[in-house]
Amino acid sequence: MPVSAEPKVAEAILAGYEEIAAGCGTAGGSSRAEKADCGCDAGATEAGKMAEKAAQIMPPELANLRLYSDPEERVLIEAIAAHYGVGTNQVIAGNGSDEILGFAFRAFCDSEAPLQFADLTYGFYPALCGLYGIPFRVVPLEEDFTLNIKPYKNCGNNVIIANPNAPTGMNLPLSAIEEVAASNPDRVVMVDEAYVDFGGESCVKLLPKYENLVIIQTFSKSRSLAGARVGFAIANPELIADMNRIKYSFNPYNVNRLSILAGAAAMRDWDYTKECTGRICKTREKTTEALRALGFTVLDSKTNFIFAKSGDMPGKVYFDGLREAGILVRRWDSERIKDYVRISIGSEEEMETFVEETKKLVEAARSAVVR
Repeated sequence: MPVSAEPKVAEAILAGYEEIAAGCGTAGGSSRAEKADCGCDAGATEAGKMAEKAAQIMPPELANLRLYSDPEERVLIEAIAAHYGVGTNQVIAGNGSDEILGFAFRAFCDSEAPLQFADLTYGFYPALCGLYGIPFRVVPLEEDFTLNIKPYKNCGNNVIIANPNAPTGMNLPLSAIEEVAASNPDRVVMVDEAYVDFGGESCVKLLPKYENLVIIQTFSKSRSLAGARVGFAIANPELIADMNRIKYSFNPYNVNRLSILAGAAAMRDWDYTKECTGRICKTREKTTEALRALGFTVLDSKTNFIFAKSGDMPGKVYFDGLREAGILVRRWDSERIKDYVRISIGSEEEMETFVEETKKLVEAARSAVVR
Protein backbone atom coordinates (compact mmCIF):
# COMPACT_ATOMS: atom_id res chain seq x y z
CA MET A 1 0.00 0.00 0.00
CA PRO A 2 1.43 3.43 -0.86
CA VAL A 3 2.30 5.46 2.23
CA SER A 4 0.14 8.34 1.02
CA ALA A 5 -2.96 6.13 1.18
CA GLU A 6 -2.57 5.17 4.84
CA PRO A 7 -4.05 8.34 6.39
CA LYS A 8 -7.14 7.98 4.21
CA VAL A 9 -7.55 4.35 5.21
CA ALA A 10 -7.12 5.25 8.88
CA GLU A 11 -9.66 8.05 8.62
CA ALA A 12 -12.17 5.74 6.95
CA ILE A 13 -11.80 3.06 9.63
CA LEU A 14 -12.11 5.57 12.47
CA ALA A 15 -15.16 7.08 10.82
CA GLY A 16 -16.69 3.62 10.70
CA TYR A 17 -16.10 3.04 14.41
CA GLU A 18 -17.56 6.45 15.22
CA GLU A 19 -20.64 5.62 13.18
CA ILE A 20 -21.04 2.33 15.03
CA ALA A 21 -20.68 4.09 18.36
CA ALA A 22 -23.34 6.61 17.36
CA GLY A 23 -25.81 3.92 16.30
CA CYS A 24 -26.29 0.32 17.34
CA GLY A 25 -23.76 -1.50 15.22
CA THR A 26 -25.54 -1.06 11.89
CA ALA A 27 -23.94 1.70 9.85
CA GLY A 28 -26.61 4.12 8.79
CA GLY A 29 -29.39 2.07 10.38
CA SER A 30 -32.28 4.06 11.75
CA SER A 31 -35.45 1.99 11.63
CA ARG A 32 -36.58 -0.24 14.46
CA ALA A 33 -36.36 -3.18 12.10
CA GLU A 34 -32.69 -2.54 11.43
CA LYS A 35 -31.88 -2.05 15.09
CA ALA A 36 -33.84 -5.10 16.21
CA ASP A 37 -31.65 -7.66 14.48
CA CYS A 38 -28.38 -5.92 13.67
CA GLY A 39 -26.15 -8.63 15.11
CA CYS A 40 -24.98 -6.64 18.14
CA ASP A 41 -26.58 -9.11 20.53
CA ALA A 42 -25.85 -7.11 23.66
CA GLY A 43 -28.25 -4.36 22.55
CA ALA A 44 -27.75 -0.91 21.08
CA THR A 45 -26.39 0.84 24.15
CA GLU A 46 -23.84 -1.85 25.02
CA ALA A 47 -22.67 -2.22 21.41
CA GLY A 48 -22.19 1.52 21.09
CA LYS A 49 -20.10 1.71 24.27
CA MET A 50 -17.99 -1.26 23.18
CA ALA A 51 -17.39 0.40 19.81
CA GLU A 52 -16.25 3.57 21.58
CA LYS A 53 -13.76 1.52 23.59
CA ALA A 54 -12.55 -0.17 20.41
CA ALA A 55 -12.12 3.16 18.66
CA GLN A 56 -9.93 4.41 21.52
CA ILE A 57 -7.41 1.58 21.20
CA MET A 58 -7.32 1.38 17.40
CA PRO A 59 -5.46 4.54 16.20
CA PRO A 60 -1.92 3.39 17.14
CA GLU A 61 -2.47 0.16 15.24
CA LEU A 62 -3.94 1.64 12.07
CA ALA A 63 -0.55 2.47 10.59
CA ASN A 64 0.37 -1.22 10.88
CA LEU A 65 -2.45 -2.44 8.66
CA ARG A 66 0.02 -2.73 5.80
CA LEU A 67 1.56 -5.64 7.75
CA TYR A 68 0.13 -9.10 8.32
CA SER A 69 -1.10 -9.82 11.83
CA ASP A 70 0.59 -12.24 14.21
CA PRO A 71 -0.35 -15.77 13.02
CA GLU A 72 -0.20 -16.98 16.61
CA GLU A 73 -2.46 -14.18 17.92
CA ARG A 74 -0.28 -14.06 21.04
CA VAL A 75 -1.71 -10.84 22.54
CA LEU A 76 -5.23 -12.21 22.29
CA ILE A 77 -4.39 -15.71 23.50
CA GLU A 78 -2.45 -14.34 26.49
CA ALA A 79 -5.48 -12.24 27.50
CA ILE A 80 -7.84 -15.24 27.21
CA ALA A 81 -5.48 -17.51 29.14
CA ALA A 82 -5.03 -14.93 31.91
CA HIS A 83 -8.79 -14.43 32.27
CA TYR A 84 -9.57 -18.14 32.58
CA GLY A 85 -6.47 -19.11 34.52
CA VAL A 86 -5.13 -21.57 31.96
CA GLY A 87 -1.88 -21.87 30.03
CA THR A 88 -1.43 -20.20 26.65
CA ASN A 89 -0.88 -23.70 25.23
CA GLN A 90 -4.48 -24.47 26.21
CA VAL A 91 -5.99 -21.77 23.97
CA ILE A 92 -6.57 -21.48 20.23
CA ALA A 93 -8.09 -18.40 18.57
CA GLY A 94 -9.66 -17.97 15.17
CA ASN A 95 -12.00 -15.98 12.95
CA GLY A 96 -15.20 -16.61 14.87
CA SER A 97 -16.35 -19.68 16.80
CA ASP A 98 -17.59 -21.34 13.59
CA GLU A 99 -14.03 -21.51 12.33
CA ILE A 100 -12.89 -22.93 15.66
CA LEU A 101 -15.64 -25.55 15.43
CA GLY A 102 -14.44 -26.36 11.93
CA PHE A 103 -10.93 -27.02 13.24
CA ALA A 104 -12.32 -29.21 16.04
CA PHE A 105 -14.61 -31.26 13.79
CA ARG A 106 -11.77 -31.86 11.35
CA ALA A 107 -9.28 -32.72 14.08
CA PHE A 108 -11.40 -35.12 16.15
CA CYS A 109 -14.15 -36.59 13.98
CA ASP A 110 -14.10 -39.05 11.07
CA SER A 111 -15.78 -42.26 9.90
CA GLU A 112 -14.46 -44.13 12.94
CA ALA A 113 -15.26 -41.31 15.38
CA PRO A 114 -18.77 -40.01 14.53
CA LEU A 115 -20.37 -36.98 16.15
CA GLN A 116 -23.52 -36.80 18.24
CA PHE A 117 -25.71 -33.74 18.90
CA ALA A 118 -29.30 -32.61 19.51
CA ASP A 119 -31.98 -32.26 16.86
CA LEU A 120 -32.65 -28.64 17.79
CA THR A 121 -29.29 -26.91 17.75
CA TYR A 122 -27.08 -25.01 15.32
CA GLY A 123 -27.65 -26.01 11.68
CA PHE A 124 -23.93 -25.50 11.25
CA TYR A 125 -23.21 -28.84 12.94
CA PRO A 126 -24.81 -31.16 10.34
CA ALA A 127 -23.65 -28.87 7.53
CA LEU A 128 -20.03 -29.17 8.64
CA CYS A 129 -20.39 -32.93 9.07
CA GLY A 130 -21.62 -33.10 5.48
CA LEU A 131 -18.69 -31.03 4.25
CA TYR A 132 -16.11 -33.21 6.01
CA GLY A 133 -17.88 -36.53 5.48
CA ILE A 134 -18.38 -37.09 9.20
CA PRO A 135 -21.14 -39.56 10.20
CA PHE A 136 -23.41 -38.13 12.88
CA ARG A 137 -26.23 -39.15 15.19
CA VAL A 138 -29.04 -36.74 16.03
CA VAL A 139 -30.73 -37.10 19.43
CA PRO A 140 -34.14 -35.40 19.84
CA LEU A 141 -34.63 -33.03 22.74
CA GLU A 142 -37.39 -33.96 25.17
CA GLU A 143 -40.95 -32.76 24.62
CA ASP A 144 -40.27 -29.79 26.91
CA PHE A 145 -37.05 -29.03 24.94
CA THR A 146 -34.74 -30.10 27.75
CA LEU A 147 -31.67 -32.16 26.85
CA ASN A 148 -31.65 -35.64 28.39
CA ILE A 149 -28.02 -36.63 28.93
CA LYS A 150 -28.68 -40.40 29.11
CA PRO A 151 -28.23 -40.96 25.33
CA TYR A 152 -24.92 -39.09 25.54
CA LYS A 153 -23.41 -41.18 28.35
CA ASN A 154 -21.15 -44.03 27.19
CA CYS A 155 -22.35 -43.33 23.65
CA GLY A 156 -19.11 -44.22 21.87
CA ASN A 157 -19.31 -41.06 19.76
CA ASN A 158 -17.73 -37.66 19.96
CA VAL A 159 -20.25 -35.21 21.39
CA ILE A 160 -21.06 -31.55 20.92
CA ILE A 161 -23.53 -29.78 23.17
CA ALA A 162 -24.51 -26.13 22.76
CA ASN A 163 -24.87 -24.94 26.34
CA PRO A 164 -26.93 -22.84 26.62
CA ASN A 165 -28.81 -24.23 23.65
CA ALA A 166 -29.77 -22.25 20.59
CA PRO A 167 -32.53 -21.68 19.67
CA THR A 168 -34.22 -22.76 22.90
CA GLY A 169 -31.99 -20.78 25.28
CA MET A 170 -32.14 -23.57 27.87
CA ASN A 171 -29.11 -24.48 29.94
CA LEU A 172 -27.64 -27.67 31.40
CA PRO A 173 -26.02 -27.56 34.83
CA LEU A 174 -22.28 -28.13 35.06
CA SER A 175 -22.89 -31.50 36.72
CA ALA A 176 -24.68 -32.80 33.61
CA ILE A 177 -21.77 -31.88 31.33
CA GLU A 178 -19.42 -33.53 33.79
CA GLU A 179 -21.40 -36.79 33.62
CA VAL A 180 -21.13 -36.81 29.82
CA ALA A 181 -17.39 -36.10 29.88
CA ALA A 182 -16.72 -38.68 32.60
CA SER A 183 -18.63 -41.42 30.77
CA ASN A 184 -16.81 -40.89 27.44
CA PRO A 185 -13.11 -40.79 28.39
CA ASP A 186 -11.97 -42.01 24.97
CA ARG A 187 -14.08 -39.52 23.01
CA VAL A 188 -13.96 -35.74 22.71
CA VAL A 189 -16.79 -33.79 24.35
CA MET A 190 -17.16 -30.31 22.87
CA VAL A 191 -19.23 -27.65 24.64
CA ASP A 192 -20.30 -24.67 22.56
CA GLU A 193 -20.63 -21.86 25.09
CA ALA A 194 -21.53 -18.98 22.79
CA TYR A 195 -24.13 -17.64 25.25
CA VAL A 196 -22.72 -18.84 28.58
CA ASP A 197 -22.15 -15.34 29.99
CA PHE A 198 -25.89 -14.62 30.18
CA GLY A 199 -26.56 -16.84 33.20
CA GLY A 200 -24.83 -20.14 32.49
CA GLU A 201 -21.67 -21.59 34.04
CA SER A 202 -18.60 -22.29 31.95
CA CYS A 203 -17.09 -25.78 31.84
CA VAL A 204 -13.55 -24.38 31.94
CA LYS A 205 -13.31 -25.31 35.62
CA LEU A 206 -13.77 -28.98 34.63
CA LEU A 207 -10.66 -29.05 32.43
CA PRO A 208 -8.23 -30.18 35.16
CA LYS A 209 -10.36 -33.31 35.69
CA TYR A 210 -11.32 -34.16 32.09
CA GLU A 211 -8.74 -34.13 29.32
CA ASN A 212 -11.41 -34.90 26.69
CA LEU A 213 -13.22 -31.56 27.09
CA VAL A 214 -13.06 -28.78 24.48
CA ILE A 215 -14.82 -25.50 25.37
CA ILE A 216 -15.64 -23.16 22.49
CA GLN A 217 -16.60 -19.51 23.00
CA THR A 218 -17.06 -16.36 20.93
CA PHE A 219 -16.68 -12.59 21.23
CA SER A 220 -19.88 -12.02 19.23
CA LYS A 221 -22.42 -12.17 22.06
CA SER A 222 -21.59 -10.94 25.57
CA ARG A 223 -18.54 -9.01 24.37
CA SER A 224 -20.43 -7.23 21.55
CA LEU A 225 -17.78 -7.82 18.88
CA ALA A 226 -19.72 -9.76 16.24
CA GLY A 227 -18.18 -7.72 13.44
CA ALA A 228 -14.66 -8.46 14.66
CA ARG A 229 -15.12 -12.21 13.99
CA VAL A 230 -13.19 -13.66 16.93
CA GLY A 231 -13.70 -17.06 18.55
CA PHE A 232 -11.58 -19.35 20.68
CA ALA A 233 -11.37 -22.75 22.31
CA ILE A 234 -9.86 -23.91 25.60
CA ALA A 235 -8.78 -27.51 26.14
CA ASN A 236 -5.82 -29.59 27.26
CA PRO A 237 -2.57 -28.83 25.37
CA GLU A 238 -2.67 -32.03 23.32
CA LEU A 239 -6.12 -31.30 21.89
CA ILE A 240 -5.20 -27.68 21.21
CA ALA A 241 -2.08 -28.89 19.38
CA ASP A 242 -4.27 -31.15 17.22
CA MET A 243 -6.52 -28.21 16.33
CA ASN A 244 -3.51 -26.02 15.54
CA ARG A 245 -2.18 -28.67 13.17
CA ILE A 246 -5.44 -28.43 11.25
CA LYS A 247 -5.40 -24.62 11.40
CA TYR A 248 -1.88 -24.23 10.04
CA SER A 249 -2.20 -27.00 7.45
CA PHE A 250 -4.69 -25.19 5.26
CA ASN A 251 -5.92 -21.92 6.74
CA PRO A 252 -3.85 -18.77 6.01
CA TYR A 253 -6.31 -16.30 7.52
CA ASN A 254 -5.20 -15.51 11.04
CA VAL A 255 -7.25 -13.02 13.07
CA ASN A 256 -6.70 -9.46 11.82
CA ARG A 257 -4.73 -6.85 13.77
CA LEU A 258 -7.65 -4.75 14.93
CA SER A 259 -9.72 -7.72 16.07
CA ILE A 260 -6.78 -9.10 18.06
CA LEU A 261 -6.50 -5.83 20.00
CA ALA A 262 -10.25 -5.39 20.43
CA GLY A 263 -10.64 -8.98 21.65
CA ALA A 264 -7.77 -8.68 24.11
CA ALA A 265 -9.16 -5.41 25.48
CA ALA A 266 -12.65 -6.89 25.84
CA MET A 267 -11.29 -9.93 27.66
CA ARG A 268 -9.37 -7.78 30.12
CA ASP A 269 -12.38 -5.55 30.89
CA TRP A 270 -14.47 -8.29 32.49
CA ASP A 271 -16.23 -5.93 34.90
CA TYR A 272 -17.68 -4.03 31.96
CA THR A 273 -18.86 -7.25 30.31
CA LYS A 274 -20.55 -8.35 33.54
CA GLU A 275 -22.26 -4.96 33.82
CA CYS A 276 -23.63 -5.27 30.28
CA THR A 277 -24.77 -8.89 30.59
CA GLY A 278 -26.39 -8.11 33.93
CA ARG A 279 -28.55 -5.42 32.35
CA ILE A 280 -29.49 -7.75 29.50
CA CYS A 281 -30.46 -10.54 31.90
CA LYS A 282 -32.63 -8.14 33.89
CA THR A 283 -34.40 -6.97 30.71
CA ARG A 284 -34.77 -10.59 29.57
CA GLU A 285 -36.57 -11.56 32.79
CA LYS A 286 -38.83 -8.52 32.61
CA THR A 287 -39.76 -9.32 29.00
CA THR A 288 -40.35 -12.97 29.87
CA GLU A 289 -42.78 -12.01 32.64
CA ALA A 290 -44.62 -9.61 30.32
CA LEU A 291 -45.04 -12.26 27.61
CA ARG A 292 -46.20 -14.92 30.06
CA ALA A 293 -48.80 -12.47 31.37
CA LEU A 294 -50.08 -12.27 27.77
CA GLY A 295 -50.53 -16.03 27.58
CA PHE A 296 -47.22 -16.91 25.94
CA THR A 297 -45.21 -20.03 26.59
CA VAL A 298 -41.65 -18.82 27.22
CA LEU A 299 -38.82 -21.27 27.83
CA ASP A 300 -36.41 -20.55 30.69
CA SER A 301 -33.50 -18.80 29.02
CA LYS A 302 -29.86 -18.35 29.99
CA THR A 303 -29.02 -16.45 26.80
CA ASN A 304 -29.56 -12.97 25.38
CA PHE A 305 -32.73 -14.12 23.65
CA ILE A 306 -35.98 -15.85 24.56
CA PHE A 307 -37.85 -18.61 22.74
CA ALA A 308 -41.58 -18.01 22.95
CA LYS A 309 -44.92 -19.21 21.58
CA SER A 310 -48.22 -17.34 21.60
CA GLY A 311 -51.35 -19.01 22.92
CA ASP A 312 -53.53 -16.89 20.64
CA MET A 313 -51.99 -17.07 17.16
CA PRO A 314 -49.76 -19.26 15.01
CA GLY A 315 -46.07 -18.45 14.92
CA LYS A 316 -46.20 -17.28 11.30
CA VAL A 317 -48.98 -14.79 12.08
CA TYR A 318 -47.06 -13.43 15.06
CA PHE A 319 -43.83 -13.24 13.08
CA ASP A 320 -45.50 -11.38 10.20
CA GLY A 321 -47.31 -9.01 12.56
CA LEU A 322 -44.08 -8.01 14.28
CA ARG A 323 -42.35 -7.57 10.95
CA GLU A 324 -45.08 -5.20 9.76
CA ALA A 325 -44.46 -3.17 12.93
CA GLY A 326 -40.76 -2.97 12.06
CA ILE A 327 -39.60 -5.55 14.61
CA LEU A 328 -37.51 -8.49 13.45
CA VAL A 329 -37.44 -11.83 15.25
CA ARG A 330 -36.41 -15.28 14.03
CA ARG A 331 -38.70 -18.17 13.12
CA TRP A 332 -38.19 -21.65 11.66
CA ASP A 333 -40.57 -23.75 9.53
CA SER A 334 -39.58 -26.96 11.30
CA GLU A 335 -42.77 -28.75 12.39
CA ARG A 336 -41.68 -29.03 15.98
CA ILE A 337 -40.95 -25.34 16.55
CA LYS A 338 -42.93 -23.59 13.81
CA ASP A 339 -45.05 -21.70 16.35
CA TYR A 340 -42.07 -20.43 18.33
CA VAL A 341 -40.07 -17.29 17.63
CA ARG A 342 -36.63 -16.35 18.91
CA ILE A 343 -36.57 -12.82 20.32
CA SER A 344 -33.21 -11.11 20.85
CA ILE A 345 -33.04 -8.86 23.91
CA GLY A 346 -32.35 -5.23 23.08
CA SER A 347 -32.39 -2.15 25.27
CA GLU A 348 -35.07 -1.62 27.91
CA GLU A 349 -36.82 0.89 25.65
CA GLU A 350 -36.73 -1.42 22.63
CA MET A 351 -38.21 -4.31 24.59
CA GLU A 352 -40.97 -2.11 25.98
CA THR A 353 -41.86 -1.19 22.41
CA PHE A 354 -41.77 -4.87 21.47
CA VAL A 355 -44.15 -5.80 24.30
CA GLU A 356 -46.58 -3.01 23.35
CA GLU A 357 -46.67 -4.21 19.72
CA THR A 358 -47.18 -7.76 20.95
CA LYS A 359 -50.13 -6.65 23.08
CA LYS A 360 -51.75 -5.16 19.97
CA LEU A 361 -51.31 -8.40 18.04
CA VAL A 362 -52.72 -10.48 20.91
CA GLU A 363 -55.74 -8.19 21.26
CA ALA A 364 -56.37 -8.39 17.52
CA ALA A 365 -56.16 -12.20 17.59
CA ARG A 366 -58.56 -12.44 20.53
CA SER A 367 -61.00 -10.01 18.94
CA ALA A 368 -61.03 -12.09 15.75
CA VAL A 369 -61.98 -15.19 17.78
CA VAL A 370 -64.83 -13.35 19.52
CA ARG A 371 -66.27 -12.16 16.21
